[in-house]
Amino acid sequence: MTLMFLVYVALGLFAIGALTVLLHRSAVIALMGVEIMLNSCNLALVVLSQINHNLDGQVMAFFVMVVAAAEVVVGLALIVSLFRSRRTTSVDDFKLLNG
Repeated sequence: MTLMFLVYVALGLFAIGALTVLLHRSAVIALMGVEIMLNSCNLALVVLSQINHNLDGQVMAFFVMVVAAAEVVVGLALIVSLFRSRRTTSVDDFKLLNG
């Protein structure tokens, strides 16, 4: 398995995540699509740092994982708040959370 194959896998995963975010109305599934996109970026960073023989991409991937964890916490808190108030997790109902 070559490293360029893994770059193409990362591109494919990013496309799958983007389509998931764009096509599904459920907030939980959209959040999962965003996580797929972030993990594909991590894969690309690690592979490209391996190609360039340095650790910068791996360090950056670690920080992206930290940001992704914080994003999941905030996203799930918003989804739980929406579900408690409206009994739905539809993305269309997020406009109700404006000020």
